[in-house]
Formats: sequence, C-alpha cells, structure tokens
Amino acid sequence: MPALPTKKVAILQSNYIPWKGYFDIIGSVDEFIFYDEVQYTRRDWRNRNYIKTAQGLAWLTIPVVQQERETQRIDETIVSDRKWAMKHWRTLAQTYARAANFHVHKEQFEELYAGLTTVYLSEINAAFVRMICQVLGIQTKLSWSTDYSLPTGLDKTERLVRLVQAASGTEYLTGPAARNYLDEAQFAEANITLSWMNYEGYPVYRQLHSPPFAHGVSIVDLLFNEGEEASTFLKNRPNLHNHA
Repeated sequence: MPALPTKKVAILQSNYIPWKGYFDIIGSVDEFIFYDEVQYTRRDWRNRNYIKTAQGLAWLTIPVVQQERETQRIDETIVSDRKWAMKHWRTLAQTYARAANFHVHKEQFEELYAGLTTVYLSEINAAFVRMICQVLGIQTKLSWSTDYSLPTGLDKTERLVRLVQAASGTEYLTGPAARNYLDEAQFAEANITLSWMNYEGYPVYRQLHSPPFAHGVSIVDLLFNEGEEASTFLKNRPNLHNHA
C-alpha cells in the first residue's frame, strides 16, 4: 500500500530582509505562508533588521505610517517616505563595499531597491524574500494566508491549524518562540505533526567588521560576505532540495 503524501507547511509574518533562520524555515518546508492579516507590531522585525557596520550592529528601518495600534494590520501598513529604498541601498553599498562578495549580488539588490513601486510593507517584504530565495536556490512555494478562505472567530491556534489544513498540510514547522502560545493539543487532534525549528549551531562565516561575530543580522550580511557559497552556511542546504 503506497504511503500517503505528506506536506510540510510554515506560517510566519513577513519580515524585512530577514535573518538566515527565516530562510532556513522556508527552505525546510513545501509551502511557506505569509501571515500578514494579523496586527502590525511596532519595534519588531516587520519593517527593520540589523546590519553589521564598522561601528557595530545598526538598524535598517523602513519608515511606516503608524495607525491605531490595535487595528493596524501588517498587510495594510504603508511606508511614510518614498525615498526610503534608495537611502537603504546607499547605506548597504557603503557598509558592504569592502565585503569579499559584495559584487556578486550588488546588481540584483540595486535593481530591486530602484524598481520598487509599491507602498505596502507586506509587498516590499515579500519582494525581497522571493528574490533572496531565488539567490539561495530555495524553490519552496510562497503564498499568503489571504489566499485561503477561513471562518471568523477562531482563536490563534485554531487559525493556524485551519490554514495548514487549507493548504493540504500534514506537518507544521514553527519557531521555538511559538511554544509560549501554541495549543499543541489542537494540532494533535487535527492529525498535524508539530515540528520545532532549531536555530542553534550555525557556522560562522567571513563576516566584515568581525569579531565579534553576529549571527542575528539580516541575510544580506551573509550574501555580501560569502556570495555564491552563502547557502552552505544555512542548516537546511536548500541547493540540495527541490520542493514541488
């Protein structure tokens, strides 16, 4: 009797030029769902990330319009300064000009920053995630939670369970922080295997302005320092996997 098909799904809010762990989760699943219909959280990873500079870690932040704290959704959040993109590119170019492999990905990033026309944060984040996945050889399907129709009135865990089911998933991969709020029993009742991402034990790479070495910076740091070898410093070697 043939084995039943399995499908691993991850569901996360979009982040701006996320760190390498974010891409390891994407590369570990068959479908990655952007979950941006939820509340926008301030001073979080939605619109900013760290880069490594000669002076230490520095924030690269997309300026956004702040609305009512309780009702502002991530996918409704818009930028407040249309010149942010070229400012960010100039900062990146100045910061990583001396990185060993800056030249390898310079053109791709410069073109993306220059070509952005949307003012929606979610769409900006997704554009960078898609491009970086392509660079890393990650072929995981990327979708939006709003692609799926779900009933209203669900609690936090119920909504995730229903999303996995809607995507025909049999396994749900999430980060360790989710242990604080997930009701694991609901996944068991739905016959969905719950898996936890382990972010420990990443290898170091040739990081500019190091030591000290910093793991929790944007993936651009790894790309500009290691170029075409960047994927070999991820835990899940996406170049060796081909997700349908």
